[in-house]
Amino acid sequence: MSIRINDIAPDFTADSTAGTINFHDWLGGSYAIIFSHPRDFTPVCTTEFGAVAQLAGEFAKRKTKVIGVSVDSVADHGKWVRDIAAVAGAPADFPIIDDTSLTVAKAYDMLPAEFYLPQEGRTPANTATVRTVYIIGPDKKVRLTMTYPMSVGRNFAEILRALDAVQATDGVPIATPANWVPGQDVIVALSLNDEQAKEKFGELDIKLPYLRFAKQPV
Repeated sequence: MSIRINDIAPDFTADSTAGTINFHDWLGGSYAIIFSHPRDFTPVCTTEFGAVAQLAGEFAKRKTKVIGVSVDSVADHGKWVRDIAAVAGAPADFPIIDDTSLTVAKAYDMLPAEFYLPQEGRTPANTATVRTVYIIGPDKKVRLTMTYPMSVGRNFAEILRALDAVQATDGVPIATPANWVPGQDVIVALSLNDEQAKEKFGELDIKLPYLRFAKQPV
């Protein structure tokens, strides 16, 4: 069953490089990004986990926890993080889940259609699209999902931008336009009329009756 926006993120308990984690307890009242990949010691994944390691300060500024999912063991993760740090020049000190059972991958619908998963000799091709991103809110609801094929490395600048947009619009009657970045104008929700919108957000830039911009709320 697919995971949809505003679903409660599936809870799980799993071993990780940070010890046993109960996901909902670990999440607490924070935002979180959960992201997965096909297998340890693979080239694209090493660059991706390295990118996350380099952005640790950016996630911390946004009060967002990051957790990786891998179909390999904690023992393998422990060896692989040394390669990640060597490539990234930064420690990969966020938790990486041991999902050898594929429990998390299946709960979060991270596997490709008609997947074939041999118990022995499994290769990255057998879990080809386990390259998924979920942004989870403090209320444990799924706020955003992205899924990439195995051949396409993720753009973590876009993931940060999307996180900024999710946080900027969370509980506020606004939306962000295409290509929005923090500090740019936002779109006022149609649930407010012009008078209500001006009272709440100040002067409006009305492009169309249904397309009204305002300064991003501080």
